[in-house]
Amino acid sequence: MVSCIGRVSKMRGFCTFISRPLLFLFLHFTLVQCDITDGNVEHLKREHSLMKPYQGVGSSPSSQWDFWGSTLVTSSYVRLTPDERSRQGSIWNTVPVYLKDWEMHVQYKIHGSGKKNLHGDGIAIWYTKERLHPGPVFGNQDHFVGLALFVDTFRNDLHGMDRSFPYIYAIVNNGSLPYDHGNDGRTSELGGCSSEIRNKDHDTYLAIRYSKGRLTVMIDIDDKNEWKECIDIGGVRLPTGYYFGASAATGDLSDNHDIISMKMYQLMVEHTPDEDSLDWTKIEPSVSLLKSPKDNIDDPTGNFRSTPLTGWKVFLLLLCALLGIVVCGVVGAVVFQKRQERNRRFY
Repeated sequence: MVSCIGRVSKMRGFCTFISRPLLFLFLHFTLVQCDITDGNVEHLKREHSLMKPYQGVGSSPSSQWDFWGSTLVTSSYVRLTPDERSRQGSIWNTVPVYLKDWEMHVQYKIHGSGKKNLHGDGIAIWYTKERLHPGPVFGNQDHFVGLALFVDTFRNDLHGMDRSFPYIYAIVNNGSLPYDHGNDGRTSELGGCSSEIRNKDHDTYLAIRYSKGRLTVMIDIDDKNEWKECIDIGGVRLPTGYYFGASAATGDLSDNHDIISMKMYQLMVEHTPDEDSLDWTKIEPSVSLLKSPKDNIDDPTGNFRSTPLTGWKVFLLLLCALLGIVVCGVVGAVVFQKRQERNRRFY
């Protein structure tokens, strides 16, 4: 899969800057495939998108988005929580997503009067089996089933000083794992990055891509039309038929947590006949990792992008090492012989 990172007319995406005729030629004469999510209407899924002026938001049967708690819908933003203590709010898409490959772009803003380290708690973006279930995890239920991306602005773990906050991280759960508040989710975190997203003069952005079993999260906090990689994890299995949502919570400390837009794009990806024949609604959320996420406590770097070393991989590593030794030996012998010949000329 070949793609580049960019944005066209404020439409976030991993897009290709290739004209349509040239793209057609590439697709016709090569085997290269490109994901195009540059805001074209044929890829934007409006039934799963939340955009100004936020039509279709409410509790009526025809609404595509429903909200709960302290959420306030205005003409410019959806405020999940105000800058007040002990508030929770959420907004959820009422239409289940049956796309196998997708990309969700979130435009958001976190701001408030609290000074450094005196604010909280953050925003969570959800793709889960159930929706509108309030709870203790950023305003949503614990033991959730699906994917959660947390934009965590408050540090609970005073011993985990290797991570600076705000911190963005992902968790995939099949309902069996509780969220570890004391360690800021580290016991089940798959990957993450630190990002200074609070009190910016402009909006901030993140993109969540799920395609061919790979979860990628990109961020743009500088409003420079440039994406930076935050998370890239293979071996992720997510079903179809789940719901997208966003939630936020405040405790003793607070912030304004605003969602400006959530835009869903369909990725045009080919699957094998075996993959197409699967009932994707029956897939259990899971991740194939080299080690358990709980190892993050002892190894905060958590190299999850690797795959287990099978016998063939060990053999290939040993073979490469042996070839390297042989090459070094040959080069050393040639250099030694050249020096010997050069020394003979001086006698």
